[in-house]
Amino acid sequence: MPVVTLPDGSKRPFDHPVTVDEVAAGIGAGLRKAAIAARVDGKLVDTSYTIDHDAALAIVTDKDPDGLEVIRHSTAHLLAQAVKQLFPEAQVTIGPVIEDGFYYDFAYERPFTPEDLAAIEARMRELADADQRVARRVMPRDEAVAFFRGLGERYKAEIIAGIPSNEPISLYGQGDWVDLCRGPHVPSTGKLKAFKLTKLAGAYWRGDSRNEMLQRIYGTAWPDKKQLDAYLHRLEEAEKRDHRRIGKELDLFHLQEEAPGAVFWHPKGWTVFQNLIEYMRERQRAAGYQEVNAPELMDAALWKQSGHLEKFGENMFLTQTPDERLYAIKPMNCPGHIQIFKHGLRSYRELPVRLSEFGKVHRYEPSGALHGLMRVRAFTQDDAHIFITEDQITEECVAVTRLILDIYRDFGFEDVRIKFADRPQKRVGADEVWDRAEEALKAASKAAGIDYILNPGEGAFYGPKLEFVLRDAIGRDWQCGTVQVDLNLPGRLGAHYIDEKSAKRTPVMLHRAIFGSLERFFAILLEHHAGRLPVWLAPVQGVVMSITDRQAEYVRSITESLKNQQFRVEADLRNEKVGFKIREHTLQRVPYLLVAGDKEVAAKLLSVRTRSGKDLGTMSLETFSERLRGEAESRGRRTLED
Repeated sequence: MPVVTLPDGSKRPFDHPVTVDEVAAGIGAGLRKAAIAARVDGKLVDTSYTIDHDAALAIVTDKDPDGLEVIRHSTAHLLAQAVKQLFPEAQVTIGPVIEDGFYYDFAYERPFTPEDLAAIEARMRELADADQRVARRVMPRDEAVAFFRGLGERYKAEIIAGIPSNEPISLYGQGDWVDLCRGPHVPSTGKLKAFKLTKLAGAYWRGDSRNEMLQRIYGTAWPDKKQLDAYLHRLEEAEKRDHRRIGKELDLFHLQEEAPGAVFWHPKGWTVFQNLIEYMRERQRAAGYQEVNAPELMDAALWKQSGHLEKFGENMFLTQTPDERLYAIKPMNCPGHIQIFKHGLRSYRELPVRLSEFGKVHRYEPSGALHGLMRVRAFTQDDAHIFITEDQITEECVAVTRLILDIYRDFGFEDVRIKFADRPQKRVGADEVWDRAEEALKAASKAAGIDYILNPGEGAFYGPKLEFVLRDAIGRDWQCGTVQVDLNLPGRLGAHYIDEKSAKRTPVMLHRAIFGSLERFFAILLEHHAGRLPVWLAPVQGVVMSITDRQAEYVRSITESLKNQQFRVEADLRNEKVGFKIREHTLQRVPYLLVAGDKEVAAKLLSVRTRSGKDLGTMSLETFSERLRGEAESRGRRTLED
């Protein structure tokens, strides 16, 4: 008979098989009421799960990350049940948990409307209030296929038909509704207290554009109303900060169907983009990097040799010339940098060799995955590859890590999390090589004083990596920079150096990116700062405004002087009220608004205010220039607005 071991080490013997719910009840009524699911010997299960052997048990409540995932998964089922009751002809497909919520895809004769969404959510609340019991049962595969075909659910039947015949199929039912699912789920619908349907979208069946279009309903679910309200507030704030909206308002860039996933940069946006490059170029030069540039179009044979064609081919753009030679537009820069490194004899005395490139790369992303600047097909990487000996891994990784964190601080990101991603299932290289690479990166992390979270199986196909995750102003996480230890690609592509004994040795290569994609980092910056970019980055740093035509000459001379000092300023001499001008340029997020009236002209001064509305009083052109220059040179860590 089972002995159940609890997380505190205490043991509870039973003289018969016992469910998780019964164990929880034996511990206390409060725990039983709070139980969402459980972990039995590490496996996540329902509270109805029967324990018939000695096992370790941990009760899962809504305070646990596992509990939140179960709540969201169960709310997706609640959504599907409500849709089927309101729209019986709709067919259900899949309903997974995603970050901060869930979605469910339906096949229906017409797109759902916002009014439908409100009705569905209202029905979900009725079903939750009914506190219907959620029950699991198991069926043989073929019986499950027949069951769902009998219900007219051909999509579910198709999913099940693709499962091996010897694998049992678990179904979950609540009230009059049953769904295919591995589970686990909440014990009853009454556990689902705080949810909201958020948006509608289209989605292709199985993510394939050749298949029929389905209706996708997104939602979010939380343990309580307070957390739900906080999340909805973040959503509202995120909508205000959407980089696509800001990009349009500030005339920075646009995208269009004729070039899907590629950016049309406008003058102001291109100014910011080039400022990012110049900043990174300056930091890399100071850190000992040499800038290079490799071709965008290279023979596919090179990508086959590197392993990219096999592992990454479906995301590459390939083209065949009239002489039937196959070329690939580069999806990354590493093979090109290896060609530069190996062109000529290299000595161990030269290492480390740090090669950097602002390389334009192209990757095929499905059209449904494209999202403004965040997910594009053509983008620029601040890519670098560092060729070193194995003995230099720790020192170089420490230096790179410190550089990355310092750069993020310059852009206003103080909260940075680091993940350690180890070997993926699909990879190149022997296990012993991976062992060496992973141990070396862990040793370097320890030397740098890094605390990291393990991200299992998410390394690159050629080596383990550190992933740098930025937390923005409204609490969202963005994975940007990476450092990867590669003991595979240099050897595959024939790179070597001559060691102190005049023998050929294969170098270790560190892959390093800080912005990652410049386009994506640009978008993250816009959203983090809500379009109010630091002065040193802003496309227009100041606008000099006249009150009447009498100040026009003075405004022109001030503007010209500031431009000659390499400040990005404009003059506004329009015949408009100064209050109108100030409001307009404030909406354009221009950091500094300089006003010249008759008094300012007579005293050779300027009235200075900030985009946040702070009045800095009057000051001379020299004083303003000096303060602005100091702010720009300090990378905006402290601004006049502060």
